[in-house]
Amino acid sequence: METHEWPIYKIIDVARELKAHGSTAASTGEQIAAAFVLNEQKYLPANYTDMVEAWERLYEWQEHVKLIKENYMHLIIEG
Repeated sequence: METHEWPIYKIIDVARELKAHGSTAASTGEQIAAAFVLNEQKYLPANYTDMVEAWERLYEWQEHVKLIKENYMHLIIEG
């Protein structure tokens, strides 16, 4: 796996975990990214109730979220 791919697969793993268990021990950024991938505000960390604030928190990971939504959702749905 290339270095730039690591965040993509980590976000996918966290999204799968959230979908299966409703919670995760992942970092705040990973959890926010996974919540956006799943399009579920309920998965945002408790202190991120504002969607815009949560989105802005992702910085360069916003591009990873977009890429996952465009090309990798099958790995979460089938997972």
